[in-house]
Amino acid sequence: MKKGQVLEGVIEKVKFPNKGIVNIDGEKIIVKNGVPGQKVRFSINKKKKDRYEGRLIEVLETSPIEIEATCPHFGVCGGCLYQNLSYEDQLKLKESQVKELLDSVCSHYVYEGILGSPISCSYRNKMEFSFGDEVKDGPLALGMHKRGSFHDIVTVDQCKIVDHDYNLILDCVLNYFKSRNVSFYHKMRHEGYLRHLLVRKGFKTKEILIDLVTSSQEEMDLTDFVQELLNLPLENKIVGILHTLNDSLADVVKNDGTTILYGQDYFYEELLGLQFKISPFSFFQTNSLGAEVLYSAAREYIGETKDKIIFDLYSGTGTIAQILAPVAKRVIGVEIVEEAVEAAKENAKLNKLDNCEFIAGDVLKVIHEIQEKPDLIVLDPPRDGIHPKALKKIIEFNVDRIVYISCKPTSLVRDLQVLQENGYKVVKGQAIDMFPGTYHVETVVLMSRVEKQECNKISK
Repeated sequence: MKKGQVLEGVIEKVKFPNKGIVNIDGEKIIVKNGVPGQKVRFSINKKKKDRYEGRLIEVLETSPIEIEATCPHFGVCGGCLYQNLSYEDQLKLKESQVKELLDSVCSHYVYEGILGSPISCSYRNKMEFSFGDEVKDGPLALGMHKRGSFHDIVTVDQCKIVDHDYNLILDCVLNYFKSRNVSFYHKMRHEGYLRHLLVRKGFKTKEILIDLVTSSQEEMDLTDFVQELLNLPLENKIVGILHTLNDSLADVVKNDGTTILYGQDYFYEELLGLQFKISPFSFFQTNSLGAEVLYSAAREYIGETKDKIIFDLYSGTGTIAQILAPVAKRVIGVEIVEEAVEAAKENAKLNKLDNCEFIAGDVLKVIHEIQEKPDLIVLDPPRDGIHPKALKKIIEFNVDRIVYISCKPTSLVRDLQVLQENGYKVVKGQAIDMFPGTYHVETVVLMSRVEKQECNKISK
């Protein structure tokens, strides 16, 4: 096989995250963005030691399990991958992907399958839309990145993973700036004004927070902009409209200063009977109903907590810590993002929890400065997993139980290998689908400390 060669084949299976496997003449080729059973045309674009990689050109024949996607943007927008599968088939695919990964590093554990999201459409409570153009020098667009493109933006005004209010807000904002011929920020030239539109909502409270993110290269009176948003016939209620400046060269939402144009700079959400105050940039699970499923599963895995001290590492805004606090002696959360720690402290007060403590700092640097020693540990790290040195320090606490919540199962299995090599065994694991339509999936794993005699048998 040569680079650039065009071939045809059937995707036999899809490994996490979206790696379709095609076999041709005994050679394994990875072709991304397909589903099992599709016949595809692709070109070879990489050769590695044990495999080739191909770029999908065209789907020649649909899969037997494929359905018509309900979203008109599907296939062009890079946000979703599996809207052409029924939700039942999406769950089967993710369930098997997570099991395959866990089986590759674990034995003698119980795999409890997958729990689905209570709703599979209109579930997202946060969207980060980008300004740009769909084609070079085309009209202003506002939405998601085109699949496989760093530059092109697809206006997703009929997106199916958010409720109708998001689409009304997107349309309003796009038409407002398009009619005034306002420039967007060009990523390569670093010139222009409009960068992102951040929309967040409390699923239970029906409160909406809108944040327009721009560069500081222009000044604009946004009074009419605010009024047009407030005049929209929304089912939910706008509680705040903000304007954030962002002069970062990177294509990320960064806060270089925020002005309140209307209302307040926060909204409230409820999870499992607790209240959470959320600012525009604080971390919170993007599927509120799915988060209740995830945290209920995690709480069940954690088990008995009476009179126990719990470390909640990578605690974010302290959601897990506060869910555990009513049935624990004390919960100590550690999180590197200071804004998230302040939010966690405020939310603990809001929920009248006085046995939670939140520490701002890198887990690697601060956990051995904590005076108390944990009885059990909850881990909920970012996508890349846990730093090897931090994992070593976590193991040194020698707790009986560790519950690991992961948003990227490939990072999880890497860390599980280290934990198993250092005296822990996987008792059980479960996948939780928080992101219908996409390839993302959460996983919860319970690990227990192995007795020394048993550990010696395993190592032999």
